[in-house]
Amino acid sequence: MDMELTTMKTHSITSILLLFSVLFTTGCDRCREVPCDTADCSPAATPFELEIPPFFPPMDIPEDNPLTVEGIELGRLLFWEKQLSADGSMSCGSCHLPESSFSDPNPYSTGITGATGIRNAMAIINIGWAPSFFWDGRALTLEEQILEPVEHPDEMALEWTQAVARLQATESAAQSDVNYPDRFEVAFGDRNITAEGVTKAIAQFLRTMVSADSKFDQWRRGETVLTDDEFAGYEIFLREGGDPETTPGGQFGGDCFHCHSEAGLQFSDYLFRNNGLDSTFTADAGHAIVSGNPLDSGRFKTPTLRNIALTGPYMHDGRFQSLEEVIDHYNSGGVPSATIDPFMKYTTGGLALSPVQKSQLIAFLHTLTDTSFVQNPHFQDPH
Repeated sequence: MDMELTTMKTHSITSILLLFSVLFTTGCDRCREVPCDTADCSPAATPFELEIPPFFPPMDIPEDNPLTVEGIELGRLLFWEKQLSADGSMSCGSCHLPESSFSDPNPYSTGITGATGIRNAMAIINIGWAPSFFWDGRALTLEEQILEPVEHPDEMALEWTQAVARLQATESAAQSDVNYPDRFEVAFGDRNITAEGVTKAIAQFLRTMVSADSKFDQWRRGETVLTDDEFAGYEIFLREGGDPETTPGGQFGGDCFHCHSEAGLQFSDYLFRNNGLDSTFTADAGHAIVSGNPLDSGRFKTPTLRNIALTGPYMHDGRFQSLEEVIDHYNSGGVPSATIDPFMKYTTGGLALSPVQKSQLIAFLHTLTDTSFVQNPHFQDPH
């Protein structure tokens, strides 16, 4: 996400300064030199920490995987490395496209064998603040999440032992554009490549993908103004849903703020909710698969609304193609089930938004688009 790191403390070595300026020249986050005091930080690497954008909460960086300039650049190379797939045709970036805010514009991603998954690829945006990963929350760390796609038979389908062997072999491969043992030695102090080292590097890169320069962010910083429709949509976003004559506390609002809270500017509470898509969940039970609790059936992680205009199709299974369809779903009140979220208005006729209000709400959602993030050259394929 539009991680833009601009201001650094002066470093005495000119080459390091140049490396910083190449990697981080855009401006919402900043990096500065910090002590390297963990065994996972190579003495040859250049540590830095992110300066959190205005109104954002602190990011929890694991102590055993501190951010370094060299580690982040290695992670970017690996994120786009197609040799991490069995036939050398796919990288992580193949299912997380920049123009789609690093998500997949298809309902389901297609792996190297032609097999498709059962869920839409979630957008990579501000995920350094997420407490769990995947729609069902089965991974609790970013490093853990990165392990799965490489070996998954319907995705990149490559055993990790083979993956690290390929990377190790680039030391003597004339046709390789990257000498990975050299890169790992600088980033982690060890030329021996491991799956753990690969996931740590990619996780470092992903944590720097911070988006904080949408029109809404600029408005919050006092740098621009919202149009009348955008501001009206913002007010709808913050109001309770439903007709007050039929819904206790109803305010003719969108009820969006309950699950997509503006707090911390993440626009997600990262909780697992059943938003009324289905009445039964035999095809995909969601978080219940992880928790084993039937009360979690049909509950999926709340996605962020940042760059939502770019990340369609929508929902865990990509069933809605447009924001208009999404708004119509919530306006209907949703499909009743045993675990439907109490904030859904399925018992009282839905949200009762008028066509004008729906249009205004969509106008607001477009203010969460951060084009500088998706166009940031430092997140693109470096190979």
